[in-house]
Amino acid sequence: MAEVKPEEMVHHPPMDQLQGFEYCIDSNPSWGEAIGLGFQHYILSLGTAVMIPTMLVPLMGGNDHDKAKVVQTLLFVTGIKTLLQTLFGTRLPTVIGGSYAYVVPVLSIIHDRTLAQIADGHTRFLQTMRATQGALIVSSSIQIILGYSQLWAICSRFFSPLGMVPVVSLVGLGLFERGFPVVASCVEIGLPMLILFVVFSQYLKHVHVRHVPILERFSLLVCIALVWVYAHILTAGGAYHHTALHTQISCRTDRSNLISSALWFVNRLAYHLFISTSYYISQFNFFTLIRISIPYPLQWGAPTFNADHAFGMMAAVMVSLIESTGAFKAAARLASATPPPAYVLSRGIGWQGIGTLLDGLFGTATGSTVSVENVGLLGSTRIGSRRVIQISAGFMIFFSILGKFGALFASIPFTIFAAIYCVMFGIIAAVGLSFLQFTNMNSMRNLFIVGVSLFLGLSIPEYFSRYLTGAQNGPAHTKAGWFNDYINTIFPSPPTVALIIAVVLDNTLDVRDAAKDRGMQWWERFRTFRGDSRNEEFYTLPFNLNRFFPPS
Repeated sequence: MAEVKPEEMVHHPPMDQLQGFEYCIDSNPSWGEAIGLGFQHYILSLGTAVMIPTMLVPLMGGNDHDKAKVVQTLLFVTGIKTLLQTLFGTRLPTVIGGSYAYVVPVLSIIHDRTLAQIADGHTRFLQTMRATQGALIVSSSIQIILGYSQLWAICSRFFSPLGMVPVVSLVGLGLFERGFPVVASCVEIGLPMLILFVVFSQYLKHVHVRHVPILERFSLLVCIALVWVYAHILTAGGAYHHTALHTQISCRTDRSNLISSALWFVNRLAYHLFISTSYYISQFNFFTLIRISIPYPLQWGAPTFNADHAFGMMAAVMVSLIESTGAFKAAARLASATPPPAYVLSRGIGWQGIGTLLDGLFGTATGSTVSVENVGLLGSTRIGSRRVIQISAGFMIFFSILGKFGALFASIPFTIFAAIYCVMFGIIAAVGLSFLQFTNMNSMRNLFIVGVSLFLGLSIPEYFSRYLTGAQNGPAHTKAGWFNDYINTIFPSPPTVALIIAVVLDNTLDVRDAAKDRGMQWWERFRTFRGDSRNEEFYTLPFNLNRFFPPS
């Protein structure tokens, strides 16, 4: 084998901004493309918006109608939160959706003795929802205070590129259970979706229609449409009539009962035609299309407040704060922007706290976090435009008001979303690893920090998960319920565990001798808003609001 000459060796210098994006954070595709891309982000956000209420509402005592209404409310509030974040928060192209981090404290509220003993299911659902709302309203103050007081900005000064590698990587890798294990639950749908999406988005990405790489940008929509029709044919053809309940839930397109439960009159004949044929559109009465149902604050009644519930929910708020911080870092890179300055990051956390407050007021049964899958889609399409995400927020609000349309899209089997997650979460993990370019990975100190924090960031949450599966309760099961919720919420989160370990080690182990090895010099000029001229271009508030809210 011929020896490579030194002049032929290729060097790839570190870059603040990711290259190869046709549209970055503040540049926009044509309106037609932007609307299509926005609708694509809306479809992707449905997975979490449907899954969380499907998991929690029946345990609260709610029926299919209650579940449909909670899904509708969650989508509506997600649209509002996303608009607020993209306009006044970090201004990064991020969807602010529901968070699985809140499941543990919500389950704790569900199993509260005073609520669990209510005999009537609907009454128990309302009382549990009101208790959850009260806990969310109180706990949202944590993010609001940390964000607007700039305390989180001060904390972020201890985050180096080295310390953020395991945090951002595990924002993606830590969600592996929502990937192929779910795909395998209905492999005849999930595997074709995964293969088609990879082939269309990567191998056929150079296919152009009128100078637009149609498959690279819209492969998600094309693949979902194809596999959804295929899944509907299997469902209508009776392929799952005699299968196990778990298989039916994973595979059937009518398994959620959201369509029949949504607030929109459809006669029985039209419903059966929808389930069995593809000609349902012609059966709908035009006037039912314009019937709307708008979610509103306190629609479930006045929230109730309990100190134990609120303290437990605060742990979930801290977890979502850390996960969102990692997701914001990834979104900035996948939008071809500079790392968000500490002030902007803190401002975004403050607006996320406002989002959790809205969750509590409207009653979504969960709190706020950055949607990781939507951040990954920025990398898959190579479109990091802020306008696209704002259009997707408009779709969320519009389709949540027209409940039946939203319920139609929500009938997509979750297995299809899981196949997409396999790619999206992988992209986020790779973005986290890309921060290694700013560090010295020939340093044994750095290898130790990255290796230990990555391993324990996966291993500790896995221990908590297995313990919960075997014992039906978390490792912390003392008489103090709020303490149990704290421990059993914080440590099952891979990014949270990684941040605790990586940041502590990075700021205590040979700090003086390793300043350059940590990569701090690369991010130093992004610590302040005016440290780099590009910060103003990417993160300045609209409507000349910086005059009234000057960057600190």
